[in-house]
Amino acid sequence: MLRKILESANMDTRRPEIGGHFESSVPGVHIVGDLAGAPVVKLAMEQGHQLAEYLAGLERRSDVDFDVAIAGSGAAGLNCALALQARGLRVAVFEKTSLANTIAEFPIGKIVYDEPVSRPVAGLLWLAESTREELLAKWGQAARRLDVRLGEEVSGLAQHDGFLRVTTSKGEYSAARVVVATGQRGSVRKLGVPGEDRANVHHRLYNPSHFHGEKILVVGGGNSAVEAAAALAESGNDVTLVHRGREFHRLFAANRTKLSKFRVLRESKVTTFEEANAIVNGEHVPYGRAFVLIGADPPAAFLKQIGVQLENEWTWRRWAFLALALAASYFIYGVKGGDNNEFWPFTGWGHKLVSFGGRGWSFWYTVLYTTLMTVFGIQAMKRWGIDRRDKFQIWRYVSLIGFQWLFFFLIPEFLFRIAVENQWLGETLARDPSFTNNLWRSYGLIYAWPLFFYTFIGNPHQVWIYWGLLLSFGIIPVFVLLYGKRYCSWICGCGGLAETFGDRWRHLAPKGAAAIRLEGMNLIVLGAAVVVTLLLVASDVYKVLAKPAQTGLEYYHLFADVWLVGILPVGLYPFLGGKVWCRYWCPLAKMMELFSAWFTRKGWSRFAITANDKCIACGECTRNCQVGIDVMRFAMLQRELNNANSSCIGCGICVTVCPMGVLQFGKNQGKQIASPLVQIDV
Repeated sequence: MLRKILESANMDTRRPEIGGHFESSVPGVHIVGDLAGAPVVKLAMEQGHQLAEYLAGLERRSDVDFDVAIAGSGAAGLNCALALQARGLRVAVFEKTSLANTIAEFPIGKIVYDEPVSRPVAGLLWLAESTREELLAKWGQAARRLDVRLGEEVSGLAQHDGFLRVTTSKGEYSAARVVVATGQRGSVRKLGVPGEDRANVHHRLYNPSHFHGEKILVVGGGNSAVEAAAALAESGNDVTLVHRGREFHRLFAANRTKLSKFRVLRESKVTTFEEANAIVNGEHVPYGRAFVLIGADPPAAFLKQIGVQLENEWTWRRWAFLALALAASYFIYGVKGGDNNEFWPFTGWGHKLVSFGGRGWSFWYTVLYTTLMTVFGIQAMKRWGIDRRDKFQIWRYVSLIGFQWLFFFLIPEFLFRIAVENQWLGETLARDPSFTNNLWRSYGLIYAWPLFFYTFIGNPHQVWIYWGLLLSFGIIPVFVLLYGKRYCSWICGCGGLAETFGDRWRHLAPKGAAAIRLEGMNLIVLGAAVVVTLLLVASDVYKVLAKPAQTGLEYYHLFADVWLVGILPVGLYPFLGGKVWCRYWCPLAKMMELFSAWFTRKGWSRFAITANDKCIACGECTRNCQVGIDVMRFAMLQRELNNANSSCIGCGICVTVCPMGVLQFGKNQGKQIASPLVQIDV
């Protein structure tokens, strides 16, 4: 179960690890295009051009066959090659099938879009909204200016005397650099059943209009299979679709209406293709021609063969890194207590070791926390806001960093004390020891109960009690009504560290039904917070409750305040994404989710994410969701995403990364609020 959850972040395809300048774990081997997270033609071209600009500036060698060898003749590969050749580099493009094979496999007449329209076309390769045929003709003309070797597949790479030895299906070459631009479709998937190699069983459909009056079997349950079946039915064929599932989980909303155009066999499997019949669930289904359209396998085997490290591979090194990260987190948080309250083996000396300048480690911990949020917050702001010209993300990171500096550092550590000393809050409060001796409670100015658990306990001054009640049960519900759980992604310091320092690992957030069910843990923590708080408040009146209340407080502090919010989540950032605490254990996040879900069901909520009909199922929205929501399924079905069917925190990254402008924040319409495990089966 643990390994399944850890690896659920990989989705259908495990991508290669890519560093600066698109370089893989193998020095000198760069990866661009769909494999590098560019799911549409324009973005793939942009990556190819950016890489070419970098490679053209490197020192050149005369003792190799090519300065750059490129595997793949798609948008990224061709655009990279054209830019490099224009800069005088020796370039060869190796392609195992046909030029721009992914586009060449599109149905005849299919439109190729130049999305996102807000981004200019980068490089020398032509691109405009056009038919498949027009685009292939233009690219064919460009390719004639290059050394493009069709039918020659790159099968191996090896380091040799400071250069790369490139092995292909026709020979060996030396290159200073290699660019992998093969895309994510390695080879078509096959059923692996007897008779699948018959001449009348195909794995691609180029032109449905070529077939008339035939009895056709289509195998598959995705958009390609359904679109093919509908097109064949419209051409006057008797079409039967065989789908192994009961429901069509990943169909576009428009394609669901096409299911009525042909016969559908659900929960069915083809076990044999005979000459005139297919054996489906033990029965004979007649056919004259069959199309097996069940997708393509990513080129993971090829990448591993050439030594490229893939994301989220749980080797012994990764397990060792996990242990090291948790140990570091254990030390950083385990020495906060001081006065012999440190964790073993730091008891009695750990706090002093990291305390200096007249301030204890708790202060320096806050300094470290704020520094991490600032440095990595600026990086995340550049990644999602500045580079993409997204004002929403720019202001979101400005808000997170600003709240951290003002409310979670300057005010509690400096400004509140200065305000008391100068009696800015009034002479009465300034001379009241129950107020002045508890200035640490100023962290509760923004941290609401039950996240800031001590709002109502420990003999707080009535000012803190009144403010805590107003914040938790007045301001927070109104904020949730208007903005959902954006407190987590715009204000909260806990969520802020996840959105800044943890941003580089957001794609590793666990996904799937098992991960969603685990989100119920924060309801348990919320329940514990309610029970312990009520016991502590009641113990002031009923002394018999004092001991169980104190015991409950000690256990809650140990498990929630230390392990679940402090030690475990930050140590798990590089393995489970940044939102471990917020998603699985934070009681305030769950309380806000309950508020938001209720407001949504009542039709009052102003928070929702809606989708238009332009989804291309690239998966970027789901991949980058820090709380593991399968956003793509909502987009494909054009279903509203809200807090009645998800734990969405409103960070907007899914809106930002969508290359087609599918997603947007919109007013909740009071519909489509089923739970995610139900809605995907509609």
